[in-house]
Amino acid sequence: MADQANENWQRLGAVEDLKKCALQQLEVGRVRIALSYRDGEFGAVSGVCNHAGGPLGQGSLKDDYIVCPWHNWMFHRSTGQARPGVAAAVPSHALRIQGEDLYIDLTPVTRRIQAPHVKHPLSRAIVREPGPLRVAGISTTAMNREFPRYSTSEGLLQTSLGHAREAGMETRLIRLNDLRFRACEGYYSKSAHACTWPCTITQMDATDQLDAVYEALVFWADIVLIATPIRWGGPGSLYVKMTERLNCVQNQITIHDRVLIRNKVAAFIVIGGQDNVQAVVGQMMMFFGELGFSFPPFPFIAHSRGWSAEDMENHISEVRNSAELHQGARELVDRCVELAGHLVKSDVAATHVARGGRKAHPLDSEDR
Repeated sequence: MADQANENWQRLGAVEDLKKCALQQLEVGRVRIALSYRDGEFGAVSGVCNHAGGPLGQGSLKDDYIVCPWHNWMFHRSTGQARPGVAAAVPSHALRIQGEDLYIDLTPVTRRIQAPHVKHPLSRAIVREPGPLRVAGISTTAMNREFPRYSTSEGLLQTSLGHAREAGMETRLIRLNDLRFRACEGYYSKSAHACTWPCTITQMDATDQLDAVYEALVFWADIVLIATPIRWGGPGSLYVKMTERLNCVQNQITIHDRVLIRNKVAAFIVIGGQDNVQAVVGQMMMFFGELGFSFPPFPFIAHSRGWSAEDMENHISEVRNSAELHQGARELVDRCVELAGHLVKSDVAATHVARGGRKAHPLDSEDR
């Protein structure tokens, strides 16, 4: 039987039953354990991953290492040490067999070691720097990079940004077609807590370039203009790819009550060969509203030649040469500026109150 003088020794179960599973997550009282069995030997380490608290025991074994099911961090199944060269470890636990049962000492043999790492730039506090209103334009048109074509939606976006610059605002154009970024890999599908801010992909892959979009939307811009073509009744594929990756922004609200987007305005430019403008804009407004954006009156401009118009060369010339559409692009900016001016003033006032000793937003704390 277990050592009665040490209450930390606890029975895990019958040895023969525990041998049937190569890796399993166990809860012994309030302690989570990743128990493994390989080559005739048991191993026990903490079932809580260092990175984001993932359940190690629900992962997989690669040789003698446990691979976390959330973000693929690896720890030795017996010692708890991370892979060679990584100065990190999860606690390990002593095991012993008595009779037909396996027991564990809940007092760890080794301690948890967090690997030193530099904080990601996107994890900083969200503070609007002083200055004029800032307008970010996001073009979602996909095209051949070597031989680019004219984009009607980006053409109107350029008109909007030019009008903003003439009015003294700072502008930034982001072409998703110029960025190399991975598609969302479904970390939220593993667990809501596996979807992190900054985005898990952004943290793990230094070559992923969607950080330009995160930087603009969360930190830099007061106004965001999103331009997209219509593709088979929906927005363009690059728009969808971007919004799937923006799930990490919305998920902070639902999981941590952290609103990353505050006092910012969004508006839309939607151009398509076939008509489905209202449905496309409706979906875009719903999504960006869920992120925290506000909308001006009449928050979009759009153009379509209808379902039967297959003469896209005429569509391009019509949009490019339409004084009405380009004037509409300028007026769209004006409506956004009017709303953003009020919101930025409100935000500055709220920040002033917070600095006086009262927290204006949950995000005013350093841990956001």
